[in-house]
Amino acid sequence: MTKYSLTCINNSQLHGSFAVFQKAPPSTIPGDVFSLAWFARATAPGSRVAFTWGIDYSFVWSETGLLQPGINFSATQTVPADPDRQNLIQLTKDQYSATTFGKQSGGGALGSLTIQQLSNVEPDKTSVGIGMSGSGTFAVQAAPNMTAVFTPHPNYWIVFGNYETGDVMDIQDVTNAVEVTYGGALTSRTAVLDIENLIRIS
Repeated sequence: MTKYSLTCINNSQLHGSFAVFQKAPPSTIPGDVFSLAWFARATAPGSRVAFTWGIDYSFVWSETGLLQPGINFSATQTVPADPDRQNLIQLTKDQYSATTFGKQSGGGALGSLTIQQLSNVEPDKTSVGIGMSGSGTFAVQAAPNMTAVFTPHPNYWIVFGNYETGDVMDIQDVTNAVEVTYGGALTSRTAVLDIENLIRIS
């Protein structure tokens, strides 16, 4: 599996965190699909952090209550997923009324990741989504008898601010994010927050 890396350098006077997130592709999912702060690390002025990842997917769910920007999505359960094979899973309650992922199969649309929410899922209590490289990337509010289909298209954006891994982001409010592109043999990039508080990619 190809490994990607992003080195982030804080050459500003600002205190905060670099956060990497992905933007959701157009979706047929009912309700809002929220981007999550996929990776985030506090980075003091004059210091650097590095993020590394591979393209391996997972199903995630979390007991979030109402899913909205400003809360944190911390995965309660993570199950490995493959858009071409094990690409469908069910969210349900077990015999003890505990929410859990149930049966997983290859019965979903090829190239997508499908989460069926069964009739016993309580509204406004949990959220479901997908993750990559062990951390959640997108989430949507779970509801009974709903199906969420995510078609992953990895893209990477870097922003500096007050973030923690798993924060639910309002992409409309994020103004200073910069896209980081990879391609071909290019698997390593550097992002520098400069003295003017702008992020530059090299």
